[in-house]
Amino acid sequence: MSTDNTITLFYSPQTRAAGIRVILEELGASYDLHVLNMKVDENHDPDFLAINPLGKVPTIRHHGTVITEQVAIAIYLGDLFPDARLAPAIDDPQRGTYLRWLVYYAACFEPALMDKFTQNEVTDTSQSVYGDFDTMLATLETALADGPWFLGERMSVADILWGIALNWTMTFKLIPERPVFREYADRVTARAAFIKVAADDERLAAAHQAVVDQRRGEC
Repeated sequence: MSTDNTITLFYSPQTRAAGIRVILEELGASYDLHVLNMKVDENHDPDFLAINPLGKVPTIRHHGTVITEQVAIAIYLGDLFPDARLAPAIDDPQRGTYLRWLVYYAACFEPALMDKFTQNEVTDTSQSVYGDFDTMLATLETALADGPWFLGERMSVADILWGIALNWTMTFKLIPERPVFREYADRVTARAAFIKVAADDERLAAAHQAVVDQRRGEC
């Protein structure tokens, strides 16, 4: 049973929420998983819309407070479990680098991907939040070149989000599969936390599709 102190993750398999679940696993956190079947629009049920009016996952609730937005949740969780050492403390010199790349993910990488996917060509880079796609990606590649992680030998919450995102975007050919990106993503997807979540996502996704198939059969 959930209590006010329990971290509740509102979740759907094979979505951005997977990154947050992997973070929770890496942190060794106890959490309740509230699964929504987005294939049948459960994320737009009134009960969930009362929690997140956008009907989006990931969403978490902790101490009675709702937190949305993947990067905001990642920062919150990293700070909540300092003993896991997956987030530099406020006074750590690496804190700025850590925050830079987390925010770069949401502020530059995802908008650039969306523009590329929708073929929305940037004609004036001075008016673009990320400049141009190639420079955005080259900047990321340079940051990861020395490896193995953004913070050198220290893995952080930022690496979990980025590793999963790069794996996904290379799989679907949204970005080129460069050696730096492939090796970096493989380091994340080889970890036990990712493997556990990915396997459970396969199970949940199959169960969700079965609901869809059953409803079609009843029509």
